Amino acid sequence: MRTRLSVVTFHYPFTLNGDLGELPPGSYEIETDEEEMQATDRVAYRKVAIRLHVERPGSTRTITVKPADLQSALERDLDCARTR
Repeated sequence: MRTRLSVVTFHYPFTLNGDLGELPPGSYEIETDEEEMQATDRVAYRKVAIRLHVERPGSTRTITVKPADLQSALERDLDCARTR
């Protein structure tokens, strides 16, 4: 198992799933846990968990997100940028 740190940026308000409601645009730190997969000729990793950090004045909330939900939200944000 390895954990990677990165940042994603949303240019428009977005949702990740129905439970969280809408989040504001901005840059968000994420931690991605990846599990090593057995491969015969190379090392490969599969995303197993993503934690998105939502910072607000005085607090930080950490949300566990499915990789597919984050990817969908990023694609919707890109689609919004293309149509404007």
